[in-house]
Amino acid sequence: MALRHAVLAALLDEELSGYQLAKAFDLGVANFWHALPQQLYAELARLEQDGLITGREVVQDTRPNKRLFTVTDAGLAELEQFTASATKPSSMRDDLIVKVQAADHVDPATLIAQLAERAAVARAKVELFGGLLLKMRRDRSEEDFLRYGERIGPYLTCLRGLAFEQGNRDWCERTIAVLREREAARAAR
Repeated sequence: MALRHAVLAALLDEELSGYQLAKAFDLGVANFWHALPQQLYAELARLEQDGLITGREVVQDTRPNKRLFTVTDAGLAELEQFTASATKPSSMRDDLIVKVQAADHVDPATLIAQLAERAAVARAKVELFGGLLLKMRRDRSEEDFLRYGERIGPYLTCLRGLAFEQGNRDWCERTIAVLREREAARAAR
């Protein structure tokens, strides 16, 4: 997957400025694709040059003018082609997991601190995703929303982000418990 596909997917719901796109990435798209704001602005320029999005200038009185972007028919065709292509299995690349791999040979207190920090971040994201899911479905039940909702793609990706962060939280908390139990057992000898 290229950044262009993530940007195109993020622009499907509404016109966004580069700033709004960066915020959308922080809240939702970052579940599956991370990009810095400067990368997003450069990609917007490329997508517009390639005719996959179109931009329009909005004049603002008290702020600098801004450009709003929307997906073109060519952009939708690009997403359709991307969607039809084969998908590679996801893989995990995480420095914290490498550190835990070395748990038997390093200071467990350092690992516990880093795991606690990661668990706290995951807990915050679990709350964020829960709030986003409620906001998307409003007063509908999840079953009703998933069956009849107008646009479920963002909801489904948010569900994946929620499950991912719940898994992160649970693994970190379990690993902390195991490391603490091992420390206590060694101290009791």
